[in-house]
Amino acid sequence: MAIQIFNSLTREKENFKPIEEGKVRMYVCGPTVYNYIHIGNSRPVVVYDTVRRYLTYRGYEVDYVSNFTDVDDKIIKAANELGEDVSELTERFINAYFEDITALGAQKADAHPRVTEHMEEIIEFIEVLIEKDYAYVSEGDVYYRTRKFKNYGQLSHQSVDDLKVGARIEAGTKKEDPLDFALWKAAKPGEISWETSWGDGRPGWHIECSVMVHNHFGDTIDIHAGGQDLKFPHHENEIAQSEAYSDKKFANYWMHNGYINIDNEKMSKSLGNFILVHDIIQQIDPQVLRFFILSVHYRNPINFSQDLVEAAGNSLDRLRTTVQNLNHRLTATTNLVEVDAAEMKTIEDAKAYFIESMDDDFNTANAIAALFNLSTAANKYLTAANTNEEVLNAYKSTLEELTEVLGIQLVQKEELLDAEVDALIEERQQARKDRNFSRSDEIRDILKEQNIILEDTRQGVRWKRG
Repeated sequence: MAIQIFNSLTREKENFKPIEEGKVRMYVCGPTVYNYIHIGNSRPVVVYDTVRRYLTYRGYEVDYVSNFTDVDDKIIKAANELGEDVSELTERFINAYFEDITALGAQKADAHPRVTEHMEEIIEFIEVLIEKDYAYVSEGDVYYRTRKFKNYGQLSHQSVDDLKVGARIEAGTKKEDPLDFALWKAAKPGEISWETSWGDGRPGWHIECSVMVHNHFGDTIDIHAGGQDLKFPHHENEIAQSEAYSDKKFANYWMHNGYINIDNEKMSKSLGNFILVHDIIQQIDPQVLRFFILSVHYRNPINFSQDLVEAAGNSLDRLRTTVQNLNHRLTATTNLVEVDAAEMKTIEDAKAYFIESMDDDFNTANAIAALFNLSTAANKYLTAANTNEEVLNAYKSTLEELTEVLGIQLVQKEELLDAEVDALIEERQQARKDRNFSRSDEIRDILKEQNIILEDTRQGVRWKRG
């Protein structure tokens, strides 16, 4: 069976056929780095990391790119409020982003391009759009002529006449048409800016991804992905810019994940239910959060609540306990019975159901059901007085293989003993006195992985488990 992807562009499941056989070019819109990522941001991180893992598992060579928007109105505002340089602020939150996604079991992309690293290419891209009459200069700003692009609205399935001015597409007197959107914004006093032939300024949000995609992959990519909120206007505008520039199709498959709600309400700062990943993973096992996110099909909305997360933790513990029991039995099994063909078929059937589920638009909810089928069968086999080592190993290795595809770790790291923590803290203090900062940072990371919180007091450093 071929892998099927629900393509947001056609609103249909389609057999996946890459541009180049055996290779996948995949771009996922990354964060605007002015704060820690919130729990809504964690969903595309986990979802598309899993898509990448599965495509790799099925034999594809995946070139996975996810960007950082490191110049933006929100970034400039945050930097001004904190009295911090824009580059220092963005570097700090890029590092924090990597810490958070690593905790969630997500692999880094093959490339994490930054907007500020592509300014020359952005300017050149805009120049081409101006030359082709798809863009115009107005008092130092540059706008895209939305109505000139005949297929505008194809992704969000709206006609141009019915479209309302969306987020970041602001009506203004500088525009020829309210639907025109900014490719370049004229510099304001004191703002970070770059020099162009039409005046100093910085790029608009949408042009950045078009250019980074083109710079890394060329005119057409296989998969472009992101959150549902990016479909319009961001992804719609990416298509308009990119296809006007190249006269070629921009992306063959568009994937969009659903929202995360908090206790059945949309997450927002005004409601006081805004949850940062940086905070929540101090309270719950990040692997539980990943398991929770994957327990629902990526296109469906998901409700975050304490009860549902606790249920996800219990479910993950069941799988972990199964592997622990298999490991325990393997240390004592004597192979008094032959390999049971029926047991081996049960394992093969569970694996086949897992693959069938993932082939069907990456249905992780059904894939997890396959894992529980496997776990239930393994636990039943473990009740037998005598077991076969080959069968036990087949259950164990298959569980580990398939959970690895989902980025789920079944073997938990052992906690450091209190005496070991004290010794590490003492060593870190000495390393800092010796100006051995690499060792000091290494110990800090070890303690962070163990969820050890350090507190500086007059009496010295105290610690506690988070």
